[in-house]
Amino acid sequence: MRLQCDPQIPALVRVASMVLALSCLVSGFAAAESSATSSPHTIATIASTVPANGDINPYGIFVVPNTVGHLVKGNLLISNFNAASNQQGTGTTIMQISPGGTVSQFAQIDASALPGTCTGGIGLTTALVALRGGWVIVGSLPTADGTAATAQAGCLLVLDPMGNVSETIYGTLINGPWDMAVLDHSTVSGGGTAALFVTNVLNGTVAAGGSVVNQGTVVRVDLTLSKSAPPFVEAMTVIGSGFAERTDPAALVIGPTGVALSPDGFSLYVGDSLNNRIAAIPYPVTRQTTARTGITITKGGSLNDPLGLTVAPNGDILTANGDDGYMVQTTSDGLQVAKTLLDSSGDPPGSGALFGLVTVGQNVYYVDDATNTLNLFH
Repeated sequence: MRLQCDPQIPALVRVASMVLALSCLVSGFAAAESSATSSPHTIATIASTVPANGDINPYGIFVVPNTVGHLVKGNLLISNFNAASNQQGTGTTIMQISPGGTVSQFAQIDASALPGTCTGGIGLTTALVALRGGWVIVGSLPTADGTAATAQAGCLLVLDPMGNVSETIYGTLINGPWDMAVLDHSTVSGGGTAALFVTNVLNGTVAAGGSVVNQGTVVRVDLTLSKSAPPFVEAMTVIGSGFAERTDPAALVIGPTGVALSPDGFSLYVGDSLNNRIAAIPYPVTRQTTARTGITITKGGSLNDPLGLTVAPNGDILTANGDDGYMVQTTSDGLQVAKTLLDSSGDPPGSGALFGLVTVGQNVYYVDDATNTLNLFH
């Protein structure tokens, strides 16, 4: 593990930033620290994410908020993007792993037995959330043969707490759902509301044949929830648009990826991968028009193809670099305070290894699709 500051930051700022970074990373991202000492950071492998059918490339990760059905509070759900053939956009499984390493398969989705439309079939993406009432929602960006030329729009799949697909959410605004955040106002009894914030990366990308197109979107999907029926879609609203996206031989597609709400809910942070920046969409919960590509929080520096994104308890933004295996810590006002090496495998080192990550107290759990494992940084 290495912790580094950006050499472009002035010396006095670098010193202050390092102190802040160490206090945040060591002590659970607390807003204020009372102790100047702590144990060194460690990285541990919790478990393999490979199910019995051999699916690989773990992308999405989400902490189960409530025990219901087969879901256990505090466990981590993980979606697999590739089948055992290693063809991208063909993975069909969601795994459930406890912090202690107990592994079970929550769901294996059969494209031929869906209760609704999911254009192209099944290829589970980073877009993965679980609601308090037990509904699990996951994105599908499927391919026929693992290549971008055959990528299709997919859908959002809604699973019940037992792992069965109950409905699909689809339409012209859902086009290659790549990542997702949620504002969960559901109740443990199954009622309430929720808002999904979904990035879409297939608007014009396949037709462009590898050229960059500025058509990536962020869509808010407003849901009304019930224990006795699948979620009802009240509205879909484009709240972000014009994000750069393109197909890629190695990554299938690159476009707006990680999304997470600020603690106050006034900003939705978006990992703008191709432009190497973190953007913020203001008032994402209530806005009825697009904020276009949002406000730039930070750009360049230690960012190197930011993919997975989460927000720490103190409001700092954590992103996983797709091109070098580092996790970057950025304050809400845009100061990059630290970067931490999580994976150095591959060529170049760390490339193509990291996607989803989440914080649980002082711990960061992340999936590593180079090793097909769930890992813990603490």
